[in-house]
Amino acid sequence: MFVDQVQVFVKAGDGGNGIVAFRREKYEPMGGPAGGDGGRGGDVVFEVDEGLNTLMDFRYQKHFKATRGENGMNKGMHGKNADPLVVPVPPGTTVKNADTGKVIADLIEHKQRAVIAKAGRGGRGNIHFSNARNRAPEIAENGEPGEELYVQLELKVLADVGLVGFPSVGKSTLLSVVSAAKPKIADYHFTTLNPNLGMVRTEDDRSFVIADLPGLIEGAHEGVGLGHQFLRHIERTRLIVHVVDMSATEGRDPYDDYQTINQELEQYDQRLMERTQLIVANKMDMPGAEEQLEQFKQHFESSQRIFPISALTKSGLNELLYAIADTLEQIPKNTFETEEEDLQDERVIYRHEKDDESFRITRDPDGAYVLSGPQIERLFKMTDFNRDESVRRFARQMRHLGIDEALRKRGAGDGDTVRLLDFEFEFVE
Repeated sequence: MFVDQVQVFVKAGDGGNGIVAFRREKYEPMGGPAGGDGGRGGDVVFEVDEGLNTLMDFRYQKHFKATRGENGMNKGMHGKNADPLVVPVPPGTTVKNADTGKVIADLIEHKQRAVIAKAGRGGRGNIHFSNARNRAPEIAENGEPGEELYVQLELKVLADVGLVGFPSVGKSTLLSVVSAAKPKIADYHFTTLNPNLGMVRTEDDRSFVIADLPGLIEGAHEGVGLGHQFLRHIERTRLIVHVVDMSATEGRDPYDDYQTINQELEQYDQRLMERTQLIVANKMDMPGAEEQLEQFKQHFESSQRIFPISALTKSGLNELLYAIADTLEQIPKNTFETEEEDLQDERVIYRHEKDDESFRITRDPDGAYVLSGPQIERLFKMTDFNRDESVRRFARQMRHLGIDEALRKRGAGDGDTVRLLDFEFEFVE
C-alpha cells in the first residue's frame, strides 16, 4: 500500500536527574558536595533512507519516544547520555508541526538528518551549587524534559519525470512499456490511484526515473477527483511530460484537455508552469488521430515540438525517450524549491519554534490564577520539591521572572490559589 501522508507523535528523552551527595571518605571530614550531573536524553532524529518509497511503516507505529539520560552518581560522576532515536523516512519527506503547520524539515538527500524533537539536558548535581555562603548545598536539578509534539509527514515522490494528463490517456501503459514497472491498467478512469515509479534506460545507456501520477480532472487544485493527493507529487519532478489522448475517443478535444490540465497545475502552484514540459500525442494508432494531431499543432508555434507515439504499438517511443534524456541533461538536479529556502543545503537540521513569553497568567472559572509558558514550566519540572532548598530556589526564580509582581497586578492577594500544570500553590504576600 502506498501511504504519502500520516501524523505521528514524537517525544525526545528527558535529561537524567542530578543528585545530592557528599564525599564521605576516610580522612576527609569536610569532603563537600559530590553529586554528579544527569546525562542528556536522546533526540528524535529523522534520517533519509533511499530504500524507502512510502510512509507505510508509520501506519503501524505512530509513537516514537527516545530514552532518557541516566541520573548522576556519587563522586561527581556524570550520568550516561542517551543515544538518539533514529527514524528512517523516504526521500522527499516534509515534516511539519501538526499544531502550527510550520515546516520543521524537508528531507531529500540520502542520509540527510533532521532533529525533530530536541532532548532535555541533564539536571545539575549539588556540586554546582556550592559557594562561599553555602558549602554543603542540598540542591540538585531534575532533568530537563525532552520536547514532545505531533508532526505531520508528507511524502512528495522524487522522480526526474512526471507524467500528467487526463485519466485514461495512456500514462500507465507508457510507463509499463518503457520500464519494468507494472502499474494497474484497465479500461476505466482513475485506474491509477497512487504514484508508480519506474526506472527507464535508453539504448545509449542513459537512465532516469519516471513517475506515473494519478489522472487529473477539472477542479483538481480544489481537491476534485484525486486532487491534492496527486498535485503534491508533481512539485518534485524536474520535467513534466504532458500526455494527450490524440484519438479523442471519449469525445473531448485534445487541445481543451491540454489547456485544462495546465490551468490546474497553474492554479495549484504557478511555479509549475516554469517547469520544462514536453507534449506527447498518444494513441496515434487509433483512427482519426492524425487529423486531430494536425488540428492540435495549429494552436502552437511551428517551433513547438510535439512527440506522436503509440504506447500500445510502441511506435515513437525511442525518439521520446532520447528527447527526455537530452532535456534532463540541461536541467540541474534539485531545481525544485524546498519548503523553506534556509533548509535546502543543510544535512543536519535543528529547527524549533521559540516562544518569547517566559510565562502567561490566566484565570480559571473558580478564580484560581493559572501560570503557563515554556520557561516557567521547564523550571518547575526541573525542581526537586522534596528538598526545601530547591523549593526556595524555585521561589527566587519566580521572583526573578517577575511572576510575583505580575500576579499582584492581576489582583492576586494573600491566600489566593495559583495553578501551574497539575499543581496548586498558595499566594503569600
